[in-house]
Amino acid sequence: MKKIQILIIEDNDDIRESTAEILELANYDVLQANNGREGVELANKNLPDLILCDIMMPELDGYGVLYLLNKNPQTAATPFIFLTAKAERLDMRKGMEMGADDYLTKPFDDVELLNAIESRLNKKDKQHQFYSQSLDRLSNLFNGTSGLQELEKMIAARKVRAIKKKQIVYYEGDPASGVYLVINGKVKTFKLSEDGRELLTGMYSHEEYFGITSILLSAPYAETAEAMEDSTVCMLPKDMMDDLLSRYPDVARQFIHIISNNLQDKEEQLLQLAYHSVRKRMAEVLIRLCKQEAEGEELVLRVSRDNLAAMAGMATETVSRILSDFKEEGIIERKGSQIVILDQNKLKQMKN
Repeated sequence: MKKIQILIIEDNDDIRESTAEILELANYDVLQANNGREGVELANKNLPDLILCDIMMPELDGYGVLYLLNKNPQTAATPFIFLTAKAERLDMRKGMEMGADDYLTKPFDDVELLNAIESRLNKKDKQHQFYSQSLDRLSNLFNGTSGLQELEKMIAARKVRAIKKKQIVYYEGDPASGVYLVINGKVKTFKLSEDGRELLTGMYSHEEYFGITSILLSAPYAETAEAMEDSTVCMLPKDMMDDLLSRYPDVARQFIHIISNNLQDKEEQLLQLAYHSVRKRMAEVLIRLCKQEAEGEELVLRVSRDNLAAMAGMATETVSRILSDFKEEGIIERKGSQIVILDQNKLKQMKN
């Protein structure tokens, strides 16, 4: 069996050589580069399975390395881990937005290094499993359309991006860079009122798209997207989507169908905010969350009070009071930050 090959791009000889020694002991095949330019050349020539890259380097820094590798289709999906000093951690959002998968803060020990590498390689394997499992769903969505094969190729060629809980995917007003597909986890979209209150406009989980409207309108993102839990997403770039939608109107119609369903959900949410009591609104929110749970699983909702408040359009104090009432009535049970649904029928029959 061919060994997994890892490329280390690091200008500090001691760090590079000690890291290489650890990886070789772990039975990895290791390539080394002492600057960014040499690292890009080695990556393009050898196509390693994973890349470790320092940020601050002569000739070409880590951001430049990542940018150039992302432009090459053969290296764009290669797992990429930044090596960063503690003082550079504030700059990591830039790296993650550019497509880095993870980062290690120097100095790191051998366990941290090997765990990070194994985690990224495992996630890459899960990405391939996701494609094989979800393309059947895509086939149903785009059944009979000539654009299906092109969309499948586009998704399969993209790198899966890991985002931590509460990490921002994009901000309201940012230029629309593409459409996002949730691989696993949950992502919410929300808008902020003038007084800083949050109104949740959407919640997306496994195999759901977000950011579509801005691409179709060629407008900046109209809301902020944030991970509700540790998640992975796949970004389909705007230029690729524009080309696909212009060449395959049938695919465009299907995305419009997705948007139409989202609009219906938002209209229903507005009606609830306008006419339902706070108890009824909270019951409706919990029912919506139940529908997103996989069929057959225990109905345990992992959602914060703040997110419940944003979905229901009420204060967090009101959320706490209503949940306490629901608990006393035997409708739910609380387990720390989790909500266990005991009686869905009572939620559905909640009087207004």
